[in-house]
Amino acid sequence: MTAFDDLMAFQRETSALAQIAGRLGWDQETVMPRGAANQRAEEMAAIEAVLHARRSDPRVAEWLENAHADTEVGQAQLREIRRTYERTVKVPADLATAIARVTSAAQGKWARARADEDVAAFLPVLEEVVALRREEGAALAQGGDVYDALVEDYEPYTTAAQIGAIFDAMRPRLVALRAAVLDRPSPAGVTGTFDEAAQMKLTQKLAVTFGYDLNRGRVDKAVHPFSSGSGDDVRITTRTSETDPFNCFYSTIHEVGHACYEQGIDPAYALTPLGEGVSMGVHESQSRIYENQLGRSRAFTGWLFRQMTDTFGDFGIADEDAFYAAVNRVHNGYIRTEADEVQYNLHVMLRFDLERALMSGDLQVQDLEAAWNDRFHADFGYAVDKPSNGCLQDVHWSVGLFGYFPTYSLGNVYAGCLYQALRAAVPSLDDQLAQGDTSAATGWLREHVQQHGGLYAPRDVIRRVSGMEPGPEPLLAYLEDKFGTLYGL
Repeated sequence: MTAFDDLMAFQRETSALAQIAGRLGWDQETVMPRGAANQRAEEMAAIEAVLHARRSDPRVAEWLENAHADTEVGQAQLREIRRTYERTVKVPADLATAIARVTSAAQGKWARARADEDVAAFLPVLEEVVALRREEGAALAQGGDVYDALVEDYEPYTTAAQIGAIFDAMRPRLVALRAAVLDRPSPAGVTGTFDEAAQMKLTQKLAVTFGYDLNRGRVDKAVHPFSSGSGDDVRITTRTSETDPFNCFYSTIHEVGHACYEQGIDPAYALTPLGEGVSMGVHESQSRIYENQLGRSRAFTGWLFRQMTDTFGDFGIADEDAFYAAVNRVHNGYIRTEADEVQYNLHVMLRFDLERALMSGDLQVQDLEAAWNDRFHADFGYAVDKPSNGCLQDVHWSVGLFGYFPTYSLGNVYAGCLYQALRAAVPSLDDQLAQGDTSAATGWLREHVQQHGGLYAPRDVIRRVSGMEPGPEPLLAYLEDKFGTLYGL
């Protein structure tokens, strides 16, 4: 065997172990007994120690030195293995293990604090998480920007300054659109109660409608919806509310976008660096285009209205046009995952600025709640009413995902570019969506984005498909056209 063959064999074993670690995380958020939290923290720490040792194994450096690849795929494999190796060796093994242990325990403490509306109960462990991630970022940055080093985990080859420039370009037009829309009468929303078992039955149908392969996946419930896994085992979660079925349905469609990306990757890349989505920004481009440009379109919501009428009977919406307006209703709210398309990115920008300040030391953990509440009031014009609607609403910081939040809005930006190209490529898109047929759209995305996995760098993925440098203009034009029409602006 060649050095390349030896390296890839070793990498496949490492990737398989990483998938096992991911399955432990899925279990922790879905069915793990609450009393198992401390033991699970030790299990996660143990497997992280094994993974860190493998990813920093000196043999990897030797294989990289001697491995050669003549194909585009082989060269991309070496590029990504080298990137991971060079990052891993900068982080001490005991630090990597400590992060895994503390973040596993912190997740359970966050969930309890959120349920109890008790910020003070969560802050001590968040202090630990922040300190550990600062230490990791400093080790990775080696004198450079700590937050940039952490962003690299989620959006390779991108800096906070680049992200900030995109957000600065977006904010004025988003704020202006939000003000104009909220100055108009708001359409009616759904009323009544919606059986949760019936919601889950319809949500399974939605998952399949958008191309999710349930033979290689499953749908469960969790406090915070997420997607987990790759290849032949890709699982999603959703959540239900008796009075808000859209929470369930659009969380599901969103997570199916993530899951279909993983299921759509070329099987030849399985258990290799190319066998997963290339970045969280590109991942979010899939979940957001599934959820919004497709799932919240006038065409598709007409089909969904008929499905909901068949399932729940009269639920207070007169017809398909009124339903489309209800699905896309712009209204005040606290929760990022429930935010409308106009305001969603403003929620992300808030988190981006706060976590940058946490990582730089400009914001201390004990001041986080006040900083969140002040910023929220400044951005949205009303006060946070309780911690679960404020700084305790998201799981991300408890599990140490600093640098992750901005990829949500990058995903929206990427989705705007992709949707512009998709509409040009599939002129009959609306006719098909009106019949509940997403196959042309999801097939196009699978062919042009999903099958490539990690083969191309994130921005190159979007550039190759859309023919443009990724930027916010297509997204902003889409939002202004859609909501300008809906609200008669």
